[in-house]
Amino acid sequence: MIEAVLLTSSRPVSPSSIAQALAGAGCEASNADIEQAITRLNESIDGTARAARIERVAGGFRFMTRAEHAPVLAAIRQQQVHGKLSRAAIETMAIVAYKQPITRADLESIRGVACGEVLRSLMERRLVTIVGRAEEPGRPMLYGTTREFLDQFGLGSVKDLPSVDGGAMP
Repeated sequence: MIEAVLLTSSRPVSPSSIAQALAGAGCEASNADIEQAITRLNESIDGTARAARIERVAGGFRFMTRAEHAPVLAAIRQQQVHGKLSRAAIETMAIVAYKQPITRADLESIRGVACGEVLRSLMERRLVTIVGRAEEPGRPMLYGTTREFLDQFGLGSVKDLPSVDGGAMP
């Protein structure tokens, strides 16, 4: 059960949170019991030479990939970051470029769909970044393009973007 909890969590899980989850499933365990179980799980994992093991991180436990796999993970990450942009990503990036600084709500209003995942992808590629917060209720984040965006598209500044009618922007 502890392994299942940790496999499905994207964040570190404290021993007390694991104990609460186990109690909800009718299994009582102290923090010490949980730490002993995690030690046994790691011994089992180590014996099978799997790619990940359970590590103590930020006051809790989580599955972490072993350090020796870092090069292959970095390579796959580079492929993902440098792959082609989807149509949704291109549309979102264009709106950010022309309307910056822009809030996610304004962006979604223009596109007519949720843009959270696309924005995250553009931020991972370092094409879009958070440039501040709007002076309105809730102080939403403002997004804008980056130097990397300019470099990848051969622009000196956003003023070099083509105008909507096809010519250079004034």
